[in-house]
Amino acid sequence: MDYRKAGGALFDAECTWTVVAAVSAAFRCGFEATRLPLQRFDMRTAVALGSNLGDRLENLRIARRQIPEVDGVGPPILCSGVYQTDPVNCEPGASQFLNAVIEFDYDGDPGQLLEQMARIEESLGRKRDHQKNVSRTIDIDVLYSGDRQIDNERLQLPHPRMHLRRFVLQPLTDIRPDLILPNQRKTIQELLNESGEHGAVTQFMDNW
Repeated sequence: MDYRKAGGALFDAECTWTVVAAVSAAFRCGFEATRLPLQRFDMRTAVALGSNLGDRLENLRIARRQIPEVDGVGPPILCSGVYQTDPVNCEPGASQFLNAVIEFDYDGDPGQLLEQMARIEESLGRKRDHQKNVSRTIDIDVLYSGDRQIDNERLQLPHPRMHLRRFVLQPLTDIRPDLILPNQRKTIQELLNESGEHGAVTQFMDNW
């Protein structure tokens, strides 16, 4: 499996989307969750979710329910709101996407976490050899894992394009606006404010 391609699916310039709406609270995801101080970042890991096929919201919910069952994942588990966005450079007639970010404690190997996320994708009908730039039931991309800096054929962390992608920065701002990622000097909120991406977006749901 090409983990770099799998891990970067949401961030490719093709078949991507942008986000322009925000909510200020950290949502509970069905678990005990509060906004965390920055000193807790050592164990925090986040993933981005996206879906534009089938029951999009249910696809996100199923993925959200499975993530806490992964070895090494623990509370508190924070969820952003869900955002609806127009597809960009997908196949003609592609449906709008729903996307969100989930953050949790993680004590394990990020490469193994990526593998587990791929298995969740498979459980929702996405094949590992899927075509690029087409509609999908689910995307799950690892954004960061504490202060780890990884750059190999399997995985790149923090994700090398997340600081440019409004569709990630916006939901992440819901739960971690003051976060400063490794190799960055600005907070997530500041990166969002400076983002030049544009696109049609509506806030779909706060607490899901």
